[in-house]
Amino acid sequence: MKIRFDHTTLGQRVLFGTGAAAANIATALHDMGVSRPLLVGGGHAAEVVDQISEEFAVAGHIGEVVQHVPAERAREAVSLAQDVGADSVVAIGGGSATGLAKIIARDTGLPVVAVPTTFSGSEATDIWGMTEDERKTTGTDLRVLPRVVVYDATLTLGLPTDLAVHSGLNALAHAVDSLWAPRADPINRAMAGEGMRALVPGLRGLRADLADVRAHEQVLYGTYLSGVALASAGAGMHHKICHVLGGTFNLPHAPTHAVVLPYVAAYNVEADPDSEARIAEALGASHGAVGLWDLAREVGAPGSLGEIGFTEHDVDLAAELATAAIPDSNPRPVSQERLAALLGSALRGDDVR
Repeated sequence: MKIRFDHTTLGQRVLFGTGAAAANIATALHDMGVSRPLLVGGGHAAEVVDQISEEFAVAGHIGEVVQHVPAERAREAVSLAQDVGADSVVAIGGGSATGLAKIIARDTGLPVVAVPTTFSGSEATDIWGMTEDERKTTGTDLRVLPRVVVYDATLTLGLPTDLAVHSGLNALAHAVDSLWAPRADPINRAMAGEGMRALVPGLRGLRADLADVRAHEQVLYGTYLSGVALASAGAGMHHKICHVLGGTFNLPHAPTHAVVLPYVAAYNVEADPDSEARIAEALGASHGAVGLWDLAREVGAPGSLGEIGFTEHDVDLAAELATAAIPDSNPRPVSQERLAALLGSALRGDDVR
């Protein structure tokens, strides 16, 4: 069989160094020729914020961010960036901080330096999302791709165990979902595979010892590769479901991904044996979906959507909205009835075996 594909690699600089966040942020800003950054987030990295504020004429600071990027908050942030004359945005935080910075970049054209303090992976993508009237809208735009990503494992060391694990499973979902996303190709499959091979032992290391710096570095590395794979391949079935659960039902972002992932994998793997093999190999399991289920239990993920606020009453609407959003490229056809069954299983926490 001939190999044929159309792959796009997004241009982004990555500065990776434990204990070097402030120095690398400064390097990024100097090299971009900017000096008046708007800071977004930073609540868990006060020392880094102080160091940046001492070296640069910080134009403003948005300290409080909200998950799923509410549209009203996003519009306020865009107005602030314009009013204070910011020439760049530095987002220090998880996916919510990065997500808000992306909307600012989309609407102003300002370059973003993303400094993750969780394993969200959003920093590696050109995907933006915003919630309004209980609906989450997403899209892609090269303007929102952070110009520079600064990774520093000391910034994730303070994460509570549950948040670290949930966030890492969210990163794993990026890798898995990219395998059957609309633009999946051999290059992003290779990145997803390497991302999974880094994330799985890294997550186990975090669960065993949250102070293990090497485990944090490994998860950050896997997070980036998985995010790049998703950015290249596009969002697949898993992310479309989770966007509905977050935007419409306000379920917490990372735990939602952690719960849903094995169910989507179980739905798709029989129709995609190559992806099944890649997932199983990374997990050291005989079956990919079962391996994902067992890993989630092993590292302490929530056992069901019911535990994080989803109800039986929500299933039909969620299935309707997600069915309409799932790409036609999904390896197995999707119907509202089948998706309702999947969500019902995730609601109850049924074993995927």
